[in-house]
Amino acid sequence: MRVGIVSPEFPPDVGGVETYACEFACELARRGHEVTVFTIRHPAGEANLPGIEVRPVLAQRRNLDREVLRAHRADIWHAMNAGYAWLALEGLPTVVSVHGNDFLWPRVPMAQIGLQGMTLLWRFADLDPRWLQPLWAWRTRRLMARAMPRARRIVANSRYTEAEFLRRHPACAGRTTVAYVGVAGKFFEVQRERAPAGAPRRLLTVCRLSEPRKNVDVVLRALAGLAGEFDFEYTVIGDGHRRGELEALARSLGLAGRVRFLGRVDDAALMRAYGQADLFVLTASVLPGSHEGFGIVYLEAAASGLPSLAARQAGAAEAVAEGVSGMFVEQPDVDSVGAALRRFLASPEEFDEAACRRFAAGFRWPRIVDAVLPWYGPT
Repeated sequence: MRVGIVSPEFPPDVGGVETYACEFACELARRGHEVTVFTIRHPAGEANLPGIEVRPVLAQRRNLDREVLRAHRADIWHAMNAGYAWLALEGLPTVVSVHGNDFLWPRVPMAQIGLQGMTLLWRFADLDPRWLQPLWAWRTRRLMARAMPRARRIVANSRYTEAEFLRRHPACAGRTTVAYVGVAGKFFEVQRERAPAGAPRRLLTVCRLSEPRKNVDVVLRALAGLAGEFDFEYTVIGDGHRRGELEALARSLGLAGRVRFLGRVDDAALMRAYGQADLFVLTASVLPGSHEGFGIVYLEAAASGLPSLAARQAGAAEAVAEGVSGMFVEQPDVDSVGAALRRFLASPEEFDEAACRRFAAGFRWPRIVDAVLPWYGPT
């Protein structure tokens, strides 16, 4: 089958949707499908994936992308971002994956008028007044509302995301499937590295440092309240415009010697960090227009045999099995996070590594793709 995957979020960029789109495409290619990925151009170059053609041609404007995509022959189109649901309005067989933020507040302004191809107006193409952005977002949401009921299927990454989507798009009732999110096999190969007796407990966060809802600042403030009682080390992997602010906060809280910000790391360093940590910590909030639709990092931690501390909010509540692959706080505030960390640091009780991995094994990518393939049509 010829599959056209449309995903502005794609490696080498890093993030949950990027990982989802890449792993999904790779699993399709492993099964012998002819996969073409349409994405944006990346300054660092494009991903080189076996059996997959990557075309960095998207302008993220419907009136500019329409002809580029219609010129490609595909048996099925899979939009990995809700903004590209308009493919269904073009009479193309379309499946749409929704992740949460892509339909809450579209960051891909598909309904913005692209002036590049318009006579006499092309010279103004680079002008994008910020005050017009709410207009483009509004128009994009209206475009999605028209297009979604025309899609062959809408695939949600969690029950939470499905419910939020249907609340905004009730016309799509009966047209959704919850397929969840997968985890790459390499994380099951992570070797646990036990710290010697008396060593500091090791905490780990992996996330983009550009979204306030990730609450890394809350964790830092919670740890500051525990610094006099417990010996710990906290490692933060990820980058973003808030990194400098968070590093300054750690210094001001007296945590400079206990907190390391490593930025973006390669796969080997990431898996080593999962293997060395005692607890993964990501207590994300639900904010207007932004939430944790699921959270691949919780599965990466579990597949590595590492338990998580999460907030019982949004899709994260489905990404962690309480008492099996981790634990929850009800509210991601300093007092609640601090109390949960105190219990973990004070107790010698350990989560079972094998149980963590068994939970994650239910989310391997072949199972996720199996849930979607029936909606692709005949093979």
